Amino acid sequence: MYPQRKKLFYSLLLIATILTACSDSQDKKQPLAQPPQIRGEVQLAPDSPKKAYIKTTLLNLTRHPLLEPLTGKVTYNESSTSRISSPVAGRVITNPIALGSQVQTGSTLLELDSPDVAAAEADYAKAQADLILAKKAFTRQQELYEGKAVSQKELERSQDDFNAARSEVQRAQDRLKNLHISAQQNDGRFALKSPIAGTVVERNVNPGIEVRPDRDTPLYVISDTKKLTLMMAIFEVNLSKIRLGQKLSISVPAYPDKTFPATVQYIGQVLDEKTRSIQVRCDLPNNDGLLLPGMYATITVESEPSDQAIVIPLTAVFTEGDADFVFIAIDENHYQQRPVEIGLRLKDRAVISKGLNVNEKLVSEGALTLRSEEQVETNSDKK
Repeated sequence: MYPQRKKLFYSLLLIATILTACSDSQDKKQPLAQPPQIRGEVQLAPDSPKKAYIKTTLLNLTRHPLLEPLTGKVTYNESSTSRISSPVAGRVITNPIALGSQVQTGSTLLELDSPDVAAAEADYAKAQADLILAKKAFTRQQELYEGKAVSQKELERSQDDFNAARSEVQRAQDRLKNLHISAQQNDGRFALKSPIAGTVVERNVNPGIEVRPDRDTPLYVISDTKKLTLMMAIFEVNLSKIRLGQKLSISVPAYPDKTFPATVQYIGQVLDEKTRSIQVRCDLPNNDGLLLPGMYATITVESEPSDQAIVIPLTAVFTEGDADFVFIAIDENHYQQRPVEIGLRLKDRAVISKGLNVNEKLVSEGALTLRSEEQVETNSDKK
């Protein structure tokens, strides 16, 4: 009995071993089919934590940038600015107009008690008196000449004196006109007036001080601050991208969310050999008064409104070898790698000349995350 059971046990054990060996052989010969992986595409699981690092943006056309943003400085518009000094010496006898005041053409800024003006007034009065005497003498000589009491030579000398006196009056009168002083004034006072309308942006005078015409600094600077100038330097290699009348947009640190328009007014005709740059002057309207002379500005040089291009952030681009790539979102979890050609690479943006289309969804952040995921999938396929 026992030998038969033992024989049966070994027979069953042999059969089980054979079946197991056959099964292992079949498994090795026919592995389970895996879903095919498409090169250049990444499929993330709906609950993948990596999706938190990926951001997309819808591509559209925008104005084609021409240059990296430039730096410039806001200054006074010299065509609307006057630096005013006194043409005569004297002492300030009135309270000078305050800094920041609005003035009109001809507004009085201050008054001086001026010896120069007193001398000019005295010269005019003396010239008038001399003219009256010379005229009387000439008239008398004419009468005497007609009565043959004096010679023609004496008459001519009297006439010369009369003409000289008349010229002296004209000279003294012109001097008064030059100082904008009435011929009837005789108080020795001089009113310094503004030649333009604008704002008092600088004042270097106080009551009671003595002023002179050869003073180094102007007494007043008056400017129309609604018309400013933007100064910037263009490197020689970029000069062809700037032209007269070109529209620019600027921003300043004080108002980071606002842009201000400017227009190229003048392009310098001399190259700075040290910096290899050319000075460019631009008109800068300032109707709202937000901009101030002395501010530094960031300047964007753009093409014509009709010149449109796809501009993407550089965070979307990664480079392999000599080629540039981006990822496009096919759907919520599916991304495709795309080669692109960059026409202009700026500091934080790139102008795409080939490879992308309007209304596609670009992966603006997280491209390297997707690239690393693609490499993991590729390596898994090779195994």
